[in-house]
Parts: sequence; structure tokens; C-alpha cells
Amino acid sequence: MTDARFQDGGEEPLRLVAQDADDLNVISTLVQDAVLPVTELKYDAKRRRFAILLNRFRWEDRVEAERVGRAYERVRSVMVVGDVRKVQSSGFDRANKDLVLSLLSMSFEPGEDGTGRLTLVLAGDGAIALDVEALEVRLDDVTRPYRAPSGKVPRHE
Repeated sequence: MTDARFQDGGEEPLRLVAQDADDLNVISTLVQDAVLPVTELKYDAKRRRFAILLNRFRWEDRVEAERVGRAYERVRSVMVVGDVRKVQSSGFDRANKDLVLSLLSMSFEPGEDGTGRLTLVLAGDGAIALDVEALEVRLDDVTRPYRAPSGKVPRHE
């Protein structure tokens, strides 16, 4: 059995699960520079799930798009975090229904007995912290890829 490579992604929708820090780094890389309306952050306390519908840049397709001269693409994806006990946010106004957020990275700080804190870092000094019983993050593409509106690779200044 061999590990998957970025170029193996092709046109197939991604369906990934992270249950440790290494897995989370892969998903964090894939959702870097994803954009989402603040209205697409959902916490279901009863089911202990935190879900985000986001528009992510298809990093796994970047090299191929450049090689063949095709436009860069984005795809709508759902990211679900399971076993969430508590959600906190800072640096942005959740009541501003017109606000669009940009996800920069994710990290996990382990606690005792498999618990820990998953932090989603947002552009503009925003963050979302999720206290979890165990790390479980799912990322599923839910649409076909579409041309990135900017036509450019996201850049960080």
C-alpha cells in the first residue's frame, strides 16, 4: 500500500478523515484560503458536530492546471468536526450575516485522554476554537470544481 499523492486527486471529489495531527495537516493544507460566509458555520450541540460549508481552492490541482494552461479551480466542500464539546470564536462578529471569512490554517493541541482543542485560524486575526473529546475532522467535496473567480492562486502577504 502506498500513500496518496496530490497528483492522484484528479477530478475525483475528496473524501478525507483526520484522526491525528498528521492527517489534520493534510486537511489544513487543502482548506487553506477557503472562503465561507459566516452564515455557513453551524454547531449542533445535541449531535456534538460543528460543520462548515466552504469554497476551497483546489490546491491538489494547481500544478496540473498550470501544466496544461487551464484555469485554477475551487470546489464547495463540507468540513465536519465530530465530538465537539464547546465552540468559541474571536476576532469577528458572528451577527454580521454579510461577513465572508477566509480560513488560513488548522491546528490541534492535545489534552488528556485524547481530548484537545482544534483551532481554525482565520484571516484578520479571527479564530474558532473547538474543544473536542477526540480529533475527528471530515472533509468532503460536494460539488464539481468550478473556475476560481479571481483566476489567481491565493497569496499571503
